[in-house]
Amino acid sequence: MNAPMVPKIDNYRFGNIVIDGKQFTSDVIIYPDRVEGPWWREEGHSLALSDLPAELGDPPQVLVIGQGCYGRMDVPPKTRRYFQEAGVELILEKTAQACETYNRLREVKRVVAALHLTC
Repeated sequence: MNAPMVPKIDNYRFGNIVIDGKQFTSDVIIYPDRVEGPWWREEGHSLALSDLPAELGDPPQVLVIGQGCYGRMDVPPKTRRYFQEAGVELILEKTAQACETYNRLREVKRVVAALHLTC
């Protein structure tokens, strides 16, 4: 039996991302087996623990956070510490770079990407 295909980002530009040929125009979370969107946060430009599902599936080895085209989404120290203490490698980048990082890691590690598509 074949393993499920890990989603691949085809293209990203401000406010728009294409994953496996499907276009999304609002923020998304990419899991090893699916894409969920729209993804909303209580405070649009800050990532609180409550903004992420309590269960990210199998705990990822890596969580890639796309902080927006200009890197304006803040990831507070409390959120960073939570993942570091859980043994999850946290990568914070502007969304274009985060997309490249996710695509590079998707076949070699269990990675989840939470991507802010605008600012």
